[in-house]
Amino acid sequence: MKVLAAAIAALALLAGCGGGGAPAQPAGSIKVTMTEFQFNPADLNASSGKVVFYLVNAGSVGHDFVVRDGSGKKIAGSELVSAGDSFIFTIDNLAAGSYKIACDQPGHEGSGMKGTLTVT
Repeated sequence: MKVLAAAIAALALLAGCGGGGAPAQPAGSIKVTMTEFQFNPADLNASSGKVVFYLVNAGSVGHDFVVRDGSGKKIAGSELVSAGDSFIFTIDNLAAGSYKIACDQPGHEGSGMKGTLTVT
């Protein structure tokens, strides 16, 4: 009986934690779903200034999100997002222009995990 009571108490505590701890999508953010080996959507649009991305890894391996300018210079990059996790990635003061996005993990960009970001 004590084991059953302890199990029920443990379940109640876990239920109060609100799930796996994944952050909720912030209002006004751009949701990008990452899988093997693509971004969805792959072509993004944003207004200049502060840009917030809500990255969701629906794949089975870790992915990240890197923004490069037209010459290939890295402007910003997210942390590695583990399979099944989400991450809020913010770029402050992003200027208008055309950018390339890609997953920086070895072989991912070459396998098609890339796209464009147009900032107006």
